Amino acid sequence: MTATISLQLYTVKEALAADPDATLGRIADLGFTAVELYGLQEFGDAYAAGLAKHGLTAPSAHVPLATGELEESFDLAERLGVKTVIESFTPPTLWESAENIARLADRLNSAVEPAAARGMRVGYHNHDGEIRNHVEGVTGLDHFASLLDPAVVLEVDAYWVAAGGEDLVEFLTRNADRVKFIHVKDGSLTGDLPNQVPAGHISLEQPEHLSSQLPAGQGVVPLAAGLDAVPDLEFAVVEFDVYSGDLFAGIAEARQFLVERGLR
Repeated sequence: MTATISLQLYTVKEALAADPDATLGRIADLGFTAVELYGLQEFGDAYAAGLAKHGLTAPSAHVPLATGELEESFDLAERLGVKTVIESFTPPTLWESAENIARLADRLNSAVEPAAARGMRVGYHNHDGEIRNHVEGVTGLDHFASLLDPAVVLEVDAYWVAAGGEDLVEFLTRNADRVKFIHVKDGSLTGDLPNQVPAGHISLEQPEHLSSQLPAGQGVVPLAAGLDAVPDLEFAVVEFDVYSGDLFAGIAEARQFLVERGLR
């Protein structure tokens, strides 16, 4: 597999807020050469100063495509050399209705051309609401994918697909042509799980109610088989929403899981 290992910087949000330069340096010291950005308005200047300094590139970034001002997001991303701009979160209630899903697909499809004019492409990242809710006899995310412009890519969060009750490998297999990024995270999927809060509300809102996720390969999410199901995968993105152990040690363990599978 030739996919590149990346790290979603939401994972280190507290460290990034405290000292962005030192945090980027520590990520590089773990062996990462690519990161996925978040918070471009908040950290844009720090990213601009620190990425090249620490030998990091930012091929992708999470930006508000569904509700934000597109040109502003594109300006921020283009400045940092981002090539794929990805919508990272939509309300779980949106996925209860085929009409709402169609409107979201139209919104992302309308972003394809202006993004391409800047040398970028558009993507979408899921949580569990897109999986738990079914329309037209399929998961909301499957239905959504069927409505997207071929240029729009998927960033599949493996943990949230599994937590949403779907077979990860089957999901990735049937969407393999569109999946270019996988968020690599693991967990037990038992007990007081993130998927037991309202669908999609995850740690973005209530981290104190969620149990810790695990480094890749240490839980029950079939990550190795999932990665194998997407032969044209471009990026395997390490991420934790919640982690109770030594965070940077957990990141290193997750990266090693990917290195052992031939990713770099």
